[in-house]
Amino acid sequence: MSIFVIGDLHLSTNQSTNKSMEKFGRRWLGYTDKLRRNWEAVVSPEDTVVIPGDISWAMKIEEALSDFRFIDSLPGKKLFGKGNHDFWWTTASKMNAFFEENHIRSVRILNNNAYLIENQILCGTRGWFLDEKQQVTVGSVDYEKIVNRETIRLKLSLDSAVALQKECRENRGFTPPISVFLHFPPVWLDFVCRPFVDTLHDYGVSSCYFGHIHGVYNTPRETVFEGITMRLIASDALDFTLYRLPDPETEF
Repeated sequence: MSIFVIGDLHLSTNQSTNKSMEKFGRRWLGYTDKLRRNWEAVVSPEDTVVIPGDISWAMKIEEALSDFRFIDSLPGKKLFGKGNHDFWWTTASKMNAFFEENHIRSVRILNNNAYLIENQILCGTRGWFLDEKQQVTVGSVDYEKIVNRETIRLKLSLDSAVALQKECRENRGFTPPISVFLHFPPVWLDFVCRPFVDTLHDYGVSSCYFGHIHGVYNTPRETVFEGITMRLIASDALDFTLYRLPDPETEF
């Protein structure tokens, strides 16, 4: 059993949303079919796939149903994170009720919480891209307030992860590593979101996966910043192949 990750699916299988990504370059041509082929080639029903945000272009959860059904039809269990374009996103209880009502059986929410899967702990939240030069906003925006709020959410997720670590130590005699999944990059080129990086250090995290960045194919997808491995897993950066997480070196 394996864990995979791929972000930024930007699905638009509902004709009413009609927002294909194919205008954004050759890699996006036929991307839904490409995603299905590549997914089915490597993922088994026992595997888990993390999708850290920008899942559907739908504005309301009802409009996203065909996208959810597409994902649910693919092999494996899926963990949904939140992205900046997931306007359909609502509370976890409402989303879980919607999934249950519509027989979406393979999806769970990864947001301010954590899961123990395959001797690894997976946790995550949306994050925030604090590079103000790239922000397009109307009026004044309190970036410090936003980052403080998102840092609190990251800490909530990591607190859940630490609780799972403690449970594993007490009941199974080992401490599983924590992998963090964000939508926004905590580090990208010369941009560093110091509160996020410091929080990752505080909790002993050495692996972080993020999406959001598109169209940059000549920059290394993986870098190490202050001992933390940062990996870009946006779908077009991966050319719609899923990235398999390395197996942890866990001693029992």
